[in-house]
Amino acid sequence: MSRSVIIAGLGLAATPTLAAMALISGIGGPTDMLCAAGHAPLLSGMAPMYLLMSAFHSTPWLKLISGRRREMGPIDIQR
Repeated sequence: MSRSVIIAGLGLAATPTLAAMALISGIGGPTDMLCAAGHAPLLSGMAPMYLLMSAFHSTPWLKLISGRRREMGPIDIQR
């Protein structure tokens, strides 16, 4: 495997990993009970941070999707 393939794979792995971590953090678990005694505001905690990190690391996925669309050509809506 070449080094560029490994780097590209790591870039693609970041977004789903961070999204899964946001989901797990959002579901809540025993750590939420330790961190907050009462009701926390909506944008506090780890879940929003993981969602933002997932959004910032989505560039490789967007490049992959746009590259595949260019290969497919224009979409013909009038079929």
